[in-house]
Amino acid sequence: MTKESIQLPLLPLRGLLVFPSMVLHLDVGRDKSVAALEKAMMGDQTIFLAAQKQVSLDNPEEKDIYRIGTLAYVKQMLKLPNGTIRVLVEGLRRGEISRFIDENEEFTVEIDELEDEHGEQNEEEALMRSLLKQFEQYINVSQKVTKETLATVSDIDEPGRLADIVTSHLSLKIKDKQDLLEMVNVRERIQHLIQLISNEKKVLDLEKKIGQRVKNSMEKTQKEYYLREQLKAIQKELGEKEGKSGEAEQLREQVGNSDMPERIAEVAMKELDRFEKVPQSSAESSVIRNYIEWLLALPWTEKTEDTIEIDYAEDILDEDHYGLDKVKERILEYLAVQKLTQSIRGPILCLVGPPGVGKTSLAKSIARSINRNFVRISLGGVRDEAEIRGHRRTYIGAMPGRIIQGMKKAKTVNPVFLLDEVDKMVSDFRGDPSSAMLEVLDPEQNGNFSDHFIEETYDLSNVLFITTANYVNNIPGPLLDRMELITIAGYTEVEKLHIAKEHLLPKQLKENGLKKGNLQLRNEALLKLIRTYTREAGVRNLERQLAKLCRKAAKIIISGEKKRVIVTEKSIDEYLGKPLFRYGQIEQENQIGAATGLAYTAAGGDTLSIEVSRYPGKGKLTLTGKLGDVMQESAQAAFSYIRSRAEELNISQDFHEKNDIHIHVPEGATPKDGPSAGITMATALVSAFTGREVKKEVGMTGEITLRGRVLPIGGLKEKSLSAHRAGLTTIIIPAENEKDIEDIPKSVREDLTFIKVNHLDQVLKHALSEEKHESN
Repeated sequence: MTKESIQLPLLPLRGLLVFPSMVLHLDVGRDKSVAALEKAMMGDQTIFLAAQKQVSLDNPEEKDIYRIGTLAYVKQMLKLPNGTIRVLVEGLRRGEISRFIDENEEFTVEIDELEDEHGEQNEEEALMRSLLKQFEQYINVSQKVTKETLATVSDIDEPGRLADIVTSHLSLKIKDKQDLLEMVNVRERIQHLIQLISNEKKVLDLEKKIGQRVKNSMEKTQKEYYLREQLKAIQKELGEKEGKSGEAEQLREQVGNSDMPERIAEVAMKELDRFEKVPQSSAESSVIRNYIEWLLALPWTEKTEDTIEIDYAEDILDEDHYGLDKVKERILEYLAVQKLTQSIRGPILCLVGPPGVGKTSLAKSIARSINRNFVRISLGGVRDEAEIRGHRRTYIGAMPGRIIQGMKKAKTVNPVFLLDEVDKMVSDFRGDPSSAMLEVLDPEQNGNFSDHFIEETYDLSNVLFITTANYVNNIPGPLLDRMELITIAGYTEVEKLHIAKEHLLPKQLKENGLKKGNLQLRNEALLKLIRTYTREAGVRNLERQLAKLCRKAAKIIISGEKKRVIVTEKSIDEYLGKPLFRYGQIEQENQIGAATGLAYTAAGGDTLSIEVSRYPGKGKLTLTGKLGDVMQESAQAAFSYIRSRAEELNISQDFHEKNDIHIHVPEGATPKDGPSAGITMATALVSAFTGREVKKEVGMTGEITLRGRVLPIGGLKEKSLSAHRAGLTTIIIPAENEKDIEDIPKSVREDLTFIKVNHLDQVLKHALSEEKHESN
């Protein structure tokens, strides 16, 4: 219910509320608030108190103030020395702002007084008793409300006033208090208040439990410390060495019995002295202990005896790997030099090739052939220099770098240490890990390798380091300078056939619990698997497909359908599904405006179809297919060359003014870059404008200059293998790459015709047919 409206000055409150029947001191300092207070004192000393929605606002507006507040009587006013005014107010009744009359000098509002709405007397009496009971329990838990307060509120017989007085003594959020202030219905107000007190009581109970737990923990720690000190004193009297002193004595004994150099032993002993003096509860105690344990765990003099026998090493390499004759020959030369010099020093070998060609397994075979322990770490994704050199011991959780960790695993000072994926290290604000690797891989420096955690120098000169990489261009120049590259291009079909039969299939039969007679894979079926279910330079996917075949066979045999599974060229689809690739990617017929290029990627060689389309326009050149900067420049150079030679090529001089040209390299999801697509783009452009078809069996690779010269390229072996896989029979290559033909396997060389060219005119002569057709 509401009474007749009255006009009163408004005093906005920050962070507190005044309830009816509540007496409270307020400090007033804001200009508008002081003006409202003075205006109230000039009248009947009545003022309206309403809370702000946001405590941080210094100059609240109408929208920032709650509509429901309390009419209050100013009982006392006192000016303080700091300029603020302290007033004593008494809450009278609830009220609601119906409208704001003035907001200039002070807030003046029109108020509608609110009266409590009562329900059934017996229900309200029951609620009052429940509220007093909850409040009593709250007082027992809380330290903020005295027991005398309970006696005071117990004498109140008016339910609405009781709820307001109890609320004023609770530590509630302003929003919760405002909700209670706005509840005119007494029954709802008491019920809501009981719920809030219940929640507060639960929180206080939890706080008390936590406080007790902390107290008990502290008492336990103090007790343990006292007992530990007593134990030390007793042990000292008895002459026993237990606890931390016994631990230090045990570590001293281990240091004395270890084979670490004298200078390292001295460092360890000094650290042990510190370890004894530092309290066991200190974090530094565990840091020192961890450091000493690392010094003890590292090999300082232990080594395996080298057994470098060239014939034996050759047998091991042949046993583990089929083909790779030149790679094996270089490794055997390397080992022969080491046998003559009686030390493993010299260039660091870097095995470069696509995934799955056997780089890691070659390193394992080298270790086995010379009787050395093998350890491998992966550098892929390493971006922090501390991962190589370690963290300083001042950091919590500090660890040595990967090199020292690898030496701990090796357990000898002369292992074969494989640094895998050296081309995938990344530099960022945390440092350049490749710079740290320079010291590791430099034979002149790695005798005194410094790890930030160990601090003392460690001798890596006896370690045989071998690195692997997929792509040479991603290896930093100074690091590349310290390594000798051994390129593994990939395997031919014949080599994959032998590898599958002699290595991969027996391995998968064993891993899948099959015997040799359980699964028979005919040669023609295996060849189909290689051609139509895998397309790779290595044999990793080939092994996966063979594993899939073995699993299918295992299921058939276990189910009792057959005792032997025979896979033929026709039945292989039943086990592996439809072929994933089409063998021989060459076009079915000669094309206009489409030429086949050869590309070299991190996954080996690949064929690349380049398409050109022309249509009426104003000479706009569009390049699509996620091309890198180099390929875009190749397209521009090819286009410029054709413009300069338009007359000799029988192309209209103004072709670039009347046509828009679109060059596209399909399979746009794969990034393509590299200086080898110039002549392919030029050939496709000339074909599109002259109507001469590009021969379907011809692939090409080479860069072009603005004068039409064909420049040499890299990766001819990988590109030739990809051309052979795709079914091409003729490859146009730069004349300067003639020397690289010898690196290509004989079985591939015999199936391919290599045309060596110096100029684009020669390319066009061999790649384009003489007959002209209607171009697109």
